[in-house]
Amino acid sequence: MNDQPSSTRTAPGQARLRGVNWGGLRTLYVKEVRRFFKVQTQTIWAPAVTTLLFLVIFSIALGGANRQVMGVPFPTFIAPGLIIMAMIQNAFANSSFSLLVGKIQGTIVDYLMPPLSVGELIAGLVGASVTRALLVGCAVWLAMALWPGVEVTVIHPLSVIWFGLMGSLLLSFLGLITSIWAEKFDHAAAVTNFVVAPLSLLSGTFYSVEALSPLFRGISHANPFFYVISGFRHGFLSEADSPILFGAMLLLVLNLGLFALCYGLLKSGWKIKN
Repeated sequence: MNDQPSSTRTAPGQARLRGVNWGGLRTLYVKEVRRFFKVQTQTIWAPAVTTLLFLVIFSIALGGANRQVMGVPFPTFIAPGLIIMAMIQNAFANSSFSLLVGKIQGTIVDYLMPPLSVGELIAGLVGASVTRALLVGCAVWLAMALWPGVEVTVIHPLSVIWFGLMGSLLLSFLGLITSIWAEKFDHAAAVTNFVVAPLSLLSGTFYSVEALSPLFRGISHANPFFYVISGFRHGFLSEADSPILFGAMLLLVLNLGLFALCYGLLKSGWKIKN
């Protein structure tokens, strides 16, 4: 005789948890944060040193403090762009590694077996990537604040927060898609070298796009990284190469689209379960 009411049973393979699995989500997030924090010299502090070298080299090569761009010394002009560039590149590096290393090492089951929904899996992985981006941004900002001749005072905190978050999310989603698609580290490296790095360097970090010819100015405006750089710079200089509201809404729409794409790919199990 069965004492269990049939109404409490669930079909085989059907999740028993209802609502958000906060415990599982927190565990995944902490796991991913600990993974990059164990090698924080490489993942957080090294980008700060590398970005500071960019600042010094380009400042010296392009005229230093004697050159004015948007009414401010050149080092102060490029500093915000270098901060957000380091943030988005590290957000991509973190999210593009998670599932890929699981597929290569055969530990992908550690992500698929826990009772986490697709949305919770995305939130944990992307949340850790954004955390790394924020830590890198703080480290780079601190390095530049201590460097003589560079002014990195925040004037519009909302612009810094919004565009920093939108840029980090954009690259986190792109990294997650890369991690789903890639079958070896060379694939992820190809996206880094041929997509992320060129779009970052050609986004107006080291120059104002208003100084370009109409053709190249139009090409720059087709680069989503350009709106991240321009909006983030507005938070420090009160100047931007693009309409702030338009850039903010465009990045929001792009992030929603990339989230939907990530959700669809993970839900289908493409290149992961198949």
